[in-house]
Amino acid sequence: MISLSVTALVFGVVFLAELPDKTALAGLVLGTRYRPSYVFAGVAAAFLVHVVLAVAAGSVLTLLPGQLVSAITGVLFLGGAAVLLLKKDEEEGEVRKPKDQSFWKVSGAGFMLILVAEFGDLTQIMTANLAARYEDPLSVGLGAVLALWAVAGIGIVGGKALMKRVPLRLITRIAALVMLALGVWSLYEAVAG
Repeated sequence: MISLSVTALVFGVVFLAELPDKTALAGLVLGTRYRPSYVFAGVAAAFLVHVVLAVAAGSVLTLLPGQLVSAITGVLFLGGAAVLLLKKDEEEGEVRKPKDQSFWKVSGAGFMLILVAEFGDLTQIMTANLAARYEDPLSVGLGAVLALWAVAGIGIVGGKALMKRVPLRLITRIAALVMLALGVWSLYEAVAG
């Protein structure tokens, strides 16, 4: 039986934690270059895998040292920021869409990006904690996956709308600065914690 109160609580917590995270940035970037429905299919499948793993693991993920997780996350964010900042700028009219726009290629790219980028993420650990606390894996899993899908959808749709009004170069720079700030913050937490 699904508990609506647990599902709603988990949805709210995971949604708020994931909204400012790299998922929205990844969805935004993919949504500007690929067919949004294909991107969402891959991203949604990857999040489903993450939630199943988190719920199954329960509190085991919380045994990882917080400082180690923060340090690894910080380095990954800084690496992502460096890639974005050092990337050769494209002309505004030169925003190339990849040649292969097939469902499997696009959804596969979205799936792999999220599968790798979100592994061990705060919301995955949070989902494991909530599953252990409430001992209601179905309600926790449903709330978490719906929250993650909502954030991904916002990022993907927002990316398309944003590209009509804001230059790609500016979006890339802002994304890089956000990732840089998250990287510095994560490393600070690793050292201070």
